[in-house]
Amino acid sequence: QVQLVESGGGLVQAGGSLRLSCAASGRSFSFYGMGWFRQAPGKEREFVAGINWSSASTYYADSVKGRFTISRDRAKNTVYLQMNSLKSEDTAVYYCAAGGKRLGSGSDVDFWGQGTQVTVSS
Repeated sequence: QVQLVESGGGLVQAGGSLRLSCAASGRSFSFYGMGWFRQAPGKEREFVAGINWSSASTYYADSVKGRFTISRDRAKNTVYLQMNSLKSEDTAVYYCAAGGKRLGSGSDVDFWGQGTQVTVSS
């Protein structure tokens, strides 16, 4: 089994920055893509950012383009999400995800992390 563990969430003021990490542990396999989704109370889970595990090619939701950056460290089996210029609208539980194909929706995801809370105060 594969475990994805997020860290780095917390409370931050609007305009501030936060960096999330997701480490894969347990039995590993060759992921095609990893990424981040988020879910606010009363809303559906939405795609935030994705990365191709081999090429490091990245892609983002329009709502975070220019503010968030996803990256990965293959040696550490870890993916990061650098979040800058945070807004109150970014408040959500952020979930790390991995799958055998390009991630763009929840149906693409094979493994989910437990989530980490990000709260942005205005």
